[in-house]
Amino acid sequence: MTAPETPPRHRNFGITAAALAVFVAAMVGMSFAAVPLYRAFCQATGYNGTVRRAEVAPTTVSDRMVTVRFDANVGNGLGWSFTPAQRSVRVKLGEVATVKFVAENRMPETSTGSAVFNVSPDDVGAYFNKIACFCFTQQTLKANESEELPVSFFVDPAMAKNGELATTDTITLSYTFYPATPDGSAPQTSSEAKPARAVAAVAAAEPPAAAKLQ
Repeated sequence: MTAPETPPRHRNFGITAAALAVFVAAMVGMSFAAVPLYRAFCQATGYNGTVRRAEVAPTTVSDRMVTVRFDANVGNGLGWSFTPAQRSVRVKLGEVATVKFVAENRMPETSTGSAVFNVSPDDVGAYFNKIACFCFTQQTLKANESEELPVSFFVDPAMAKNGELATTDTITLSYTFYPATPDGSAPQTSSEAKPARAVAAVAAAEPPAAAKLQ
């Protein structure tokens, strides 16, 4: 006696359930990968005000000048003070400038912080490049220890060719120190909270050629 065939409805249900399981697993995997991919995309293109990292300065300097202002903040859970040594500098496009920030650990024990950063207006992120910065590594301070933290940067001369930034005269570079995470990574910022925004921007992003990214 042969076994009865499985009704088509039951077979279809099994196929649908398997497909849904695969879909859910794929979505979970994408959610874990989305933030790192988005962060890499922002650093490569300057999207959403993310500063780019460069190895060398450009070979040309423009006559156009901009004012770069500095903003310093400390997130919850880190008992530090953090201030810029100077509030602003006036630089030419393509000119390398080095400024310092001062961090002080006001807690009775050693602590480690990680700095996140961005620039405004957001569109300037594609042209703002750092050659050296304390934000590339974690910073550890002993109790009541203070330290000067330098950053070297330039604004790409290609910015002068962007008509939408023709009247932009002031750029704000903002840092926020947070307690270092256990895995050594920088905390997630609000600009990284919606990785899907990067998908729509990929086609439109056109980073300047002056910076050599790491």
